[in-house]
Amino acid sequence: MQFDNLCKYLAEKYPDRFASWLLGQPTTSVEVLKTELSLEPIRADSVTLLRTQSEILNAEFQVQVPTGKPMPLWMLNYWVRLYWQYNFPVTQVLIWLQPNNNPAVFEHEFRQGLTSHGYQVIRMWEQSPEPLLQYPGLLPMAVLAATCDATGLLNRVASEVAKIESTVQRQEILASTEILAGLRFNRNLIRNLFREGIMRESVIYQDILEEGRIEGKQEEALKMVMRPLTHRFGVLDGELQSRLGGLSVEELEDLNEALFDFSDISDLVNWLEERGGI
Repeated sequence: MQFDNLCKYLAEKYPDRFASWLLGQPTTSVEVLKTELSLEPIRADSVTLLRTQSEILNAEFQVQVPTGKPMPLWMLNYWVRLYWQYNFPVTQVLIWLQPNNNPAVFEHEFRQGLTSHGYQVIRMWEQSPEPLLQYPGLLPMAVLAATCDATGLLNRVASEVAKIESTVQRQEILASTEILAGLRFNRNLIRNLFREGIMRESVIYQDILEEGRIEGKQEEALKMVMRPLTHRFGVLDGELQSRLGGLSVEELEDLNEALFDFSDISDLVNWLEERGGI
């Protein structure tokens, strides 16, 4: 799973919250724009376009400094394409997800001759976690924020995730948080904390376990399978999710046991093919 694409998914799932955070002011009625531009962008997978009443927000999530063309040139490229297509004010924010001492991480403008173009830069390891801890959609980003006690921050995030009332949303945010936490924390620590620590102590988590034990409820069985699958392989594509949704409770129970032997997404595809599920 590409970390930048997961951030893009979250930003498009919770556009109001991400726009408010990135713009530094309350923002509502945010529209998610398609990433297709008039000239096909080479790096379009991680481009997030959110339109407010007064501007287009172009959010670019990055883990590592890309090779080839420098990021300032990419940002100028996107700005020109967006303004050409929409003829609307464009605000750009480049979000670096993982600590990096490369000078490119600290660049915030393109300069060449008489041409100058600036954009905002957010380095997650310098950001306060407090605004991110206030809303479910931003909780996965909070694990990357500034702190003197990284494990304590992860505990706080886990506590907030446990408070989410919707089972579906809670599991989605939990899976996303575990994935992004992998940029900063040891996998065993993440697993122990979310599965054996505070999450197991919460009443809500106990409810999840109880729901998973109810026989005959395909929806609950599916939820219990989707969490480890998403944790290991990222957000599944629509076709795979649809196929999994068509499995019976018994088949989902079999899959729940088999998936611990999966090492790649192809193992899931093969398992479904053997049972005529894809």
